[in-house]
Amino acid sequence: MNKIKISHLTSVHPRYDTRIFIKMCSSLAKDTSFSVNLVVADSKGDEIKHGVNIIDVGKDIGRVNRILKTTKKVLEKAIELNSDIYHLHDPELIPIGLKLKKLGKKVIFDSHEDYPKQIMDRDYLDKRLLSVISFGLTLYEKYACSKFDALITATPAIKEKFLKINSLSLDINNYPILGELSKNIQWDNRKNYIAYVGGIAKIRGIKEIIKSLEYIKQIDLILVGQFVEKYIYEEVKNYEGWKNVQEKGFLNRGDVSTVLSQAKIGMVTFYPLPNHIDAQPNKMFEYMSAGLPVIASNFPLWKEIIEGNECGICVDPMNPQEIANAIKYIIDNPKIAEAMGQKGKQAVIQKYNWKNEEIKLLNLYKSLMEK
Repeated sequence: MNKIKISHLTSVHPRYDTRIFIKMCSSLAKDTSFSVNLVVADSKGDEIKHGVNIIDVGKDIGRVNRILKTTKKVLEKAIELNSDIYHLHDPELIPIGLKLKKLGKKVIFDSHEDYPKQIMDRDYLDKRLLSVISFGLTLYEKYACSKFDALITATPAIKEKFLKINSLSLDINNYPILGELSKNIQWDNRKNYIAYVGGIAKIRGIKEIIKSLEYIKQIDLILVGQFVEKYIYEEVKNYEGWKNVQEKGFLNRGDVSTVLSQAKIGMVTFYPLPNHIDAQPNKMFEYMSAGLPVIASNFPLWKEIIEGNECGICVDPMNPQEIANAIKYIIDNPKIAEAMGQKGKQAVIQKYNWKNEEIKLLNLYKSLMEK
């Protein structure tokens, strides 16, 4: 029997991206019905990993070059691969999807973010200009995404928006792979560490998190990831709380697991911006899977997840004192903290895990080939 040829396309994401490669492509490659390609643009060469054929079209420097040159190379490679289904992971690849549709191909667009809302988060640009760009992107999404065979979204909220555009819209959530980040370390063997994993930015609350350290003693913040803005990095290094920060930079998944096994708190206090309110950050569920109590922003959805499962505390992300109070409560109440961690872990085992999402993904692909 001929295998169904699948090509995942990205001009932006790293080749080992958690959602694209570690979860989606690797899950599809385990199914003998599929032959899976992943087209990337990083100049690190071609390889085969986890049964996925990774194909590199080369990296172009600068955003304009990436949009104009890289996308063209991705399209050329996509046509050369002559796949049955193409799965797009970046909004700048939407025009490629429309061209592939004209060639009679099946196309899925995967919306990792609510991009019109994400544009509005860029506070360094004029708000009126951002509103115009956001409105234009909304119109283009409605036009283009109605033509695709399926839309996949990273959250239920984004799915609800796209259901008005395309009836075959499905949320595939960024839930953890069971057991990947859990080491079953006894609570008494953990240290007074707060873990922060992922991109580090002003709108992700890094200034307030470090300021909160000024109100508490003998607690270290472990930063795993890269700063998005250099000026924020230079600013926070001058904060009093910086002396309690340990920078780890980018770590592989195994080393991330080690950091989480040592910590007592996972921190995810994003600013209350349009693209954050209904988001479901990877790190939130990864902390839960590792048995960590979570301190999170007090958005309604996040409160439903964190406080609804009794696995952490939700706070005003703009208030360093409130963040500090939550940290102190968890550190000072080890039995309660351990119970929070275990409840979060159970919630992941029962509901918030990749196995459930993997089944949805495989079923979608197979249904598309039956059309």
